[in-house]
Amino acid sequence: MENDFALIGHQESWRAAADVLAVLRGPERTPLPDDEIKDILPWIPPRVVCHVEVGSIVNGKAGSANIAGAKIVGAKARGLYIDSFIPPDRLEAAYVHENIARVRAAAACAIKAGAKIVSLGGFSSILIEGNFDQLPERHDTVFTTGNTLTVGFIVQGIKKMCALEGRNLRRSTLLIVGATGDVGSGCARCLAPLVKRVLLSARNVERLGRLAKELQADGVQVEIATDTQRFSAAADVVICAASLASPSLLLGRIAPDAIVCDAGYPKNLSPSAQMPGAKVFFGGLGQITGGLRFAPDFHGILNRHPFPDVVHGCLLEGMALALEGRFEPFSQGRGFITPERVEEIETIAARHGIYLAPLYNADGPVDDVFPCQTEWSSAENPCLSRLPEMGEFTI
Repeated sequence: MENDFALIGHQESWRAAADVLAVLRGPERTPLPDDEIKDILPWIPPRVVCHVEVGSIVNGKAGSANIAGAKIVGAKARGLYIDSFIPPDRLEAAYVHENIARVRAAAACAIKAGAKIVSLGGFSSILIEGNFDQLPERHDTVFTTGNTLTVGFIVQGIKKMCALEGRNLRRSTLLIVGATGDVGSGCARCLAPLVKRVLLSARNVERLGRLAKELQADGVQVEIATDTQRFSAAADVVICAASLASPSLLLGRIAPDAIVCDAGYPKNLSPSAQMPGAKVFFGGLGQITGGLRFAPDFHGILNRHPFPDVVHGCLLEGMALALEGRFEPFSQGRGFITPERVEEIETIAARHGIYLAPLYNADGPVDDVFPCQTEWSSAENPCLSRLPEMGEFTI
């Protein structure tokens, strides 16, 4: 059977991996002990975990007739979620060859299933580094890292938090951790013209220098450093987009009212990080207002968020392109994300009712405003209060 899309991902914690295995084993079986899960998981090959269906929505109504060509309404796309089963404690560089082999095997599953477009989630895209030549022969299947829509949702989240906090973004100093990665550099290009000063932090000095020159050519005030803590006290807006194997980032002393976006998968910020007064939120997430269905039911397991039908932007990009009928490698390579490309994929996503998700952090929702309205009018951006109308799609 032909599939519109496939999503390749992995679990960022042992708890999440245990929940996935529990659903696959069935409710009649006793859950496995944690030590057995850690023994078994490395031996599980990449495989299809579930079928996924996503729908478009406009003006709060799914499945309505097309309206003057302004919306593609009532579209549905069907696909698969494929887990690479990379163990959560094997994301370090020492396991890179093993993990690339897992991503290749997951890609082969997607190709065999006839997926037209495949989104690479989490470390999958980082491992491939946008070099799709590392993937198997693809026939009629195209791949996207999904990074462009991820950047779009990060930038929208920063703008929304600034609005909630009454912050003038143009007076802000922006720090980007992981600035030379595809997501980090994309955020830099989108936000640099909107802030007072940009601080770039990453491990590779040469890449930092090239990005700084690119931004400085457009008149942006830029500083670079490999030591994040050298910059942290000077920044009042921080984006954490580093490729870390676990939540281990310590920003050090930061401004007491700083806005901090953790956009990593796995999360960047260490649970022990001390940031009194900082406004932290998880970035790069979108919400499918047309609803999302899994078979078997992985709702709340594959998308572990406090709001319905919230998904990481990297996976949403493939779904949005499938709904649009644009089966193309929209995001590939490193360093090609521009404001124009971000605007293009945001427009495609919005046309199908995919918007910035409500903001939250480890303690829960960031604000009391339930609607997910950001840059679009309320008529174009259905709020969560209309979710009961979406029972046809929602588990």
